Amino acid sequence: MLTLNDSKCRQPTSFLLAGISGPGAGPQPWLYVPFCFMYLVALVGNSLILAVIKLHPTLHEPMYLFLSMLSLADIGLSISTLPTMLQVYALGSREVAADSCLTPLFFIHTFSILESSVLLAMAFDRYVAIRHPLRYVSMLTRAWVGCIGLAIVIRGVGLHIPAPILLRRLPFCKSHQLSHSYCLHPDVMKLASADTSLNSSYGLFVLLSTLGLDSLLIVVSYTLILRTVLSIASWKERAKALNTCVSHFCAVLLFYTPLISLSMIHRFWRKAPHHTHIFLSYLHFLVPPMLNPIVYALKTQQVRKEIIWVFQQSTLRKRGMERRRR
Repeated sequence: MLTLNDSKCRQPTSFLLAGISGPGAGPQPWLYVPFCFMYLVALVGNSLILAVIKLHPTLHEPMYLFLSMLSLADIGLSISTLPTMLQVYALGSREVAADSCLTPLFFIHTFSILESSVLLAMAFDRYVAIRHPLRYVSMLTRAWVGCIGLAIVIRGVGLHIPAPILLRRLPFCKSHQLSHSYCLHPDVMKLASADTSLNSSYGLFVLLSTLGLDSLLIVVSYTLILRTVLSIASWKERAKALNTCVSHFCAVLLFYTPLISLSMIHRFWRKAPHHTHIFLSYLHFLVPPMLNPIVYALKTQQVRKEIIWVFQQSTLRKRGMERRRR
């Protein structure tokens, strides 16, 4: 473990990452392989969603434009956590330079907030589509969707620019050992040998004004959606309306359930095993990017139809090339 003498307290040059088996474990191929598979599925699945939406004008509607934003956030989140995860589990290397720690830290938190913001925008989209179906197209134009997307980016980036700056000014005299295989703001902050009240207040403000507010507004949106659906006389129309929300509801559960569970454990089960925190953080950061494209491909008929069409066209092209060679 890297340590610094208390009398020579200074800014850190490096941190030590940790994995499921603790800080002292070497390369772990048995974990490296499934993690690689998860990243591959996430990157390929979300890239396929983006390509299908871009290539098919019929999918240039608000619902699918927001889905493309969600896929971009998932890709960014996967790329942000990938380097240090592979470093820990594939190479067994635990040490990461301070700059190489604080930069991914910024992007991990930023893309996490972007995903939360997009989920909120998608909840609003479903509310407008069900509550005001006749005004849906006129209310959510491409210009408005673009403005919402820009606001999401400005919000996510702007709120997290101070994070690495505030951490950079802190001295680290005792331990440089982190609790996760990637850098997170609370994890780095707790190692500081100085007053971190400013960092803590800032982190709490960001958490409440983003994830906390977003989750509350999503609950409000679904409450209003449910009230609207229950007012519909036909059971068939009710089922049809609710079916348009299934994919988004699954995405919300995938994103927020591990996060809420981790927060509850931090508050009410402080002696929880180390691997419990690691496992829940992996569920929060790794599972949604992998499963979101699968859920939308399976539950959204138009997306599934266009993906099948892409594969059919690809198969026909290969057969045509084989015939020409013959």
